[in-house]
Amino acid sequence: MTDISSHVPPRARCGRPRSAEFHVYFTLIFVCALPFGTMRWARDVARYHSLNLRGPLARAWAEADRMTPFIFSA
Repeated sequence: MTDISSHVPPRARCGRPRSAEFHVYFTLIFVCALPFGTMRWARDVARYHSLNLRGPLARAWAEADRMTPFIFSA
């Protein structure tokens, strides 16, 4: 029987390497999304009475991660 646990193949990077322009757009979108993510997080904390939610930084990061490739695909 073959033991594959000792020779795990390296993870391949998907897509192209991200350029400096991509990082600039990502940063701008992240900074703009941060206040909105904070407001949504505060609203959800008040609504669900729980701090066990994604925080404002995670929400802003997800929004920037969703929007930046959309800009570069056009």
